[in-house]
Amino acid sequence: MEFIVASTIAMLTAAGIYLVLRARTFPVVLGLALITYAVNVFLFAMGRLAVNLPPVIRSDAAGYADPLPQALVLTAIVISFGMTAVIVVMALRAWLESGNDHVDIEQPGSEGEQ
Repeated sequence: MEFIVASTIAMLTAAGIYLVLRARTFPVVLGLALITYAVNVFLFAMGRLAVNLPPVIRSDAAGYADPLPQALVLTAIVISFGMTAVIVVMALRAWLESGNDHVDIEQPGSEGEQ
């Protein structure tokens, strides 16, 4: 099971990095989303998930589920949603200003000048 989770995290990270390195804004936004999903799965997996255990310590319980990874993932989801919204607005503004969605835009008249 650990191999499957680690492989999933590695594939999400690799696909995210590949998309972030593209020259268009939409793949960059998708790549950042994939990287945040990989971080969320990583944080959740580091909490050693417990099955059928209560989240609160009781006297009759054999153990408890650690609520810290769940809180960290919830916080990361909210932050990644806000970050994605800001990046989408910045990409839309850049597209409206320049007329294309290239990440590395050259200034007009700069070709051939040294």
